[in-house]
Amino acid sequence: MAALVAPKDMNFYGFLKPWLGDGLLLSSGDNVNIMHVKWKHLCVEGSAHLEMFENISLMTLDSLQKCLFGFDSNCQESPSEYISAILELSSLTIKRSYQLFLYLDFLYYRTADGRRFRKACDLVHSFTDAVIRERRRLLSSQGVDEFLESKTKSKSKTLDFIDVLLLAKDEHGKELSDEDIRAEADTFMFGDESHDTTASTLSWILYNLARHPEYQESCLQEVWELLRDREPEEIEWDDLAQLPFLTMCIKESLRLHPPAVDLLRRCTQDIVLPDGRVIPKGNICVISIFGIHHNPSVWPDPEVYDPFRFDPESRQKRSPLSFIPFSAGPRNCIGQTFAMNEMKVAVALTLLRFRLLPDDKEPRRKPEIILRAEGGLRLLVEPLSGGA
Repeated sequence: MAALVAPKDMNFYGFLKPWLGDGLLLSSGDNVNIMHVKWKHLCVEGSAHLEMFENISLMTLDSLQKCLFGFDSNCQESPSEYISAILELSSLTIKRSYQLFLYLDFLYYRTADGRRFRKACDLVHSFTDAVIRERRRLLSSQGVDEFLESKTKSKSKTLDFIDVLLLAKDEHGKELSDEDIRAEADTFMFGDESHDTTASTLSWILYNLARHPEYQESCLQEVWELLRDREPEEIEWDDLAQLPFLTMCIKESLRLHPPAVDLLRRCTQDIVLPDGRVIPKGNICVISIFGIHHNPSVWPDPEVYDPFRFDPESRQKRSPLSFIPFSAGPRNCIGQTFAMNEMKVAVALTLLRFRLLPDDKEPRRKPEIILRAEGGLRLLVEPLSGGA
């Protein structure tokens, strides 16, 4: 379906608007290291059964807050009020989506959950607003050149997302308002490119590699070869293009376990299907990413995990719309490059330090806003000797 004539439906996304404003959803290595230190402490008897979603979600939140605000949340080591509010907003949004009568705002905000949602919104907005005000004050007092110079001399030596937005101007030289910046920052913390989707994807990648030790070993050998004699074990920007098999494994996991299982789009014109039937203008369509990725006419043996589906030769024989984990068209995920790079770093460092083995209990898929596992997704984790 043409994305240009089927923009995002606003019923569900409207629930998020009080938090996200009109951000793009609507209109890394240090944090991995922290997670691995926690894992090693838990492996007191040589191995441990760990729930992936819980651990990885905190890591991706930690990474996002650093990239967005240049702020160390330390949420993997101690509670963070801001991170707790983000998690509560996600949980409440999922809960509301299953209660049809609460789709009406005037009813929802009279419930206990609605009041909790508003309170969490206020907390998240207050945090973001405070960061924006302080950065704008610095930019105003220092000027652009001094502001940029101070950033290059800082610990991170780079601009974060808020800095980029503060310096951005449109073709007429107009700056973004504080409300615009807040909307984009809050969207990045939650939206299609956020911590939850990346955490889901990473969890299922590690699960699939645990179930296929031959592919896990091939990925490990590729990473070892890349980082041979390098101390400390750090993944650099140029390394990300040098991990072709690991990338194939990530993509096959995205096919088999896409973090977002479907899309909602409202048709802005009549759409004629190949068999002649017509979807009338104004209808809302549910486009199943999961269904497309498991279509046996496109993907033979669709339940089989086979990374070689994504070797360059095989990829050229398929329609680009047969694989849409980040959606497609002009409304696709703005964070897909960020997410892919974060996942490559996280998977590579994890395989360098741990052997992953499947749990005794096979997880059952549980689609919510993102694809989770019913009762959690547990893996047996064993530290590798000599791992950093």
